[in-house]
Amino acid sequence: MLDRLPFLIGLRYVRAKRRNHFISFISLTSMLGLMLGVAVLILVLSVMNGFDHELRTRILGMVPHTKIESRTGMVEWEALAERLMERERVIGAAPYVEQQGMFSVGGRNEGAMVNGIHPEWEDRVSIIGDNMQQGSLADLEPGEWNIVLGSILARRLGVGVGDRVTLLVPEASITPAGVFPRLKRFTVSGIFSVGADLDAALAYAHIEDMQTLARLGDAVGGLRLELDDLFAASAETRTIVNELGAGYRGYDWTFSHGNLFQAIQMEKRMIALLLTVIIAVAAFNIVSTLVMVVTDKHADIAILRTIGATPRSIMGIFVVQGLAIGIIGILVGVGLGVLLALTISDIIDWVETVFGIQFLDAGVYFISNLPSRLHWDDVGNIVASALVLTFFSTLYPAWRAARVQPAEVLRYE
Repeated sequence: MLDRLPFLIGLRYVRAKRRNHFISFISLTSMLGLMLGVAVLILVLSVMNGFDHELRTRILGMVPHTKIESRTGMVEWEALAERLMERERVIGAAPYVEQQGMFSVGGRNEGAMVNGIHPEWEDRVSIIGDNMQQGSLADLEPGEWNIVLGSILARRLGVGVGDRVTLLVPEASITPAGVFPRLKRFTVSGIFSVGADLDAALAYAHIEDMQTLARLGDAVGGLRLELDDLFAASAETRTIVNELGAGYRGYDWTFSHGNLFQAIQMEKRMIALLLTVIIAVAAFNIVSTLVMVVTDKHADIAILRTIGATPRSIMGIFVVQGLAIGIIGILVGVGLGVLLALTISDIIDWVETVFGIQFLDAGVYFISNLPSRLHWDDVGNIVASALVLTFFSTLYPAWRAARVQPAEVLRYE
């Protein structure tokens, strides 16, 4: 019976209606604080995981993991692509020609990067083919001067499929009549959307058309490579360039989007730290709750000591009580946090639809919706951290209870 004493009495103290309503209020506050802290931490980490996933799948699905270029021009690119495809980490390769330019339609001007691609090779390194709103990459045929625009770019220019746009490139053409900027008329054959800022900054044309416009002849700008592990891109790029020789250079995705990824990781760690502090504050509110309970229960403690309860059993009573308060708050917080993490995207979509507002604009942020991905290992770490903080918060009040002297207390009863 004495072995079960801490659990029986500790749980009874949690269930019992206390005479001191202030103690009950502090106990409820501690429980609510833990609940909200755990729920918010799960929700925020899920949203940060969602941003991280969207960065990897959307932006890094459009941006090459690695680019290999030749200083003298890459003419025999097919042989080099097959050679690089034999490497263990390389799972895709495609040629490209990049040209920065400005589109002009009816007085509207928008700058963008035009990628000359080979439609049959592009699916190996990009998700562009899976995100076409109108048209397809197969419509990019050499000599037709067709172009695929991002949805935001097309909207800003006020064009759709079948319309004509003029591309001005930052190179001059010298003619007998003088120096004129180089320009070319394209027909919009498709529109893509990945829900990211790339929709406002990218366009695609056939690689042969871009070779003609850039006056490269049979050479391409380089090869885009898809790797099985994007975090190995830096090391793999260095290895490939070293093997190919001094005439080649390489760039990986960290040059263009590495800072964004690092910022998301840093924000995730800092937000987790700040919200853990909130959980710690709520957990240590249990200290004040238990200290007041110990003071209120001096007579009960003295009686238990006189019938044979050990100081260790007395400590166990208040540890059990504190853990019970903490576990209830943590479990409710986990349920609420998981529910919000799984539904926050739908909730935000509903709010945007009902009130006609947009929380994330792809023209400003790198995605246009609020993503959320629940990772159960994050939930486990949060629960474990909250339980540890709750346990440590019970030790001091329990130690004080174990030091109560029965003779001193009962003398005045």
